[in-house]
Amino acid sequence: MADTFGPVRRTNGAHDAAVAERGTDDGGSREEPIRVLVVDDHALFRRGLEIVLAQEEDIQVIGEAGDGAEAVDKAADLLPDIVLMDVRMPRRGGIEACTSIKEVAPSAKIIMLTISDEEADLYEAIKAGATGYLLKEISTDEVATAIRAVADGQSQISPSMASKLLTEFKSMIQRTDERRLVPAPRLTERELEVLKLVATGMNNRDIAKELFISENTVKNHVRNILEKLQLHSRMEAVVYAMREKILEIR
Repeated sequence: MADTFGPVRRTNGAHDAAVAERGTDDGGSREEPIRVLVVDDHALFRRGLEIVLAQEEDIQVIGEAGDGAEAVDKAADLLPDIVLMDVRMPRRGGIEACTSIKEVAPSAKIIMLTISDEEADLYEAIKAGATGYLLKEISTDEVATAIRAVADGQSQISPSMASKLLTEFKSMIQRTDERRLVPAPRLTERELEVLKLVATGMNNRDIAKELFISENTVKNHVRNILEKLQLHSRMEAVVYAMREKILEIR
């Protein structure tokens, strides 16, 4: 498992200074470190994550759990900002634990970190409230970057899984005959453009570059989309838009 994240990076003075000045992804500053709960049934993997994240001054591992049941208890006690959690674990899996964690720690954001590249696991995790879904093949830098992005309100999905997510959305639309009795809220053309790019797995910065607008403007559009659809996360908005045929991706 340790090879998943490669060698542990050692920091130097220049690196520490860069981390201190980095703050959040949108250029702001974070007064307190991002508090992370690590959940995985392999103790060695948990330890590896702790060592890796200890190199990041703006991220603090505040606890660990070996299964979903323990994760719910720890989340209730520690109230983490981010929960990094495996999908498949004994006693209680990560997807099942998602809903309970959101109940006991509503402000916690959950990132699934797993070897499972099954479309069903991805889709069920998002439905259960996960904000990110990353495969364990990612690099150490990507783990820290994902934690910061999710803490900043973005969704993070491994590119290969984002493609599978869109495939699942399309299949879901083809399978369902349900229709809304109440007309869906109307999104502007720009909001639809932003939503389509969110659906491809792009973060706010990449969307801003693609549409030649500022990152803050992207955030405002995303916030407006969520308010109009009365949803809580970016990925929920994409699922909703696909289901209601507000958005079609071929």
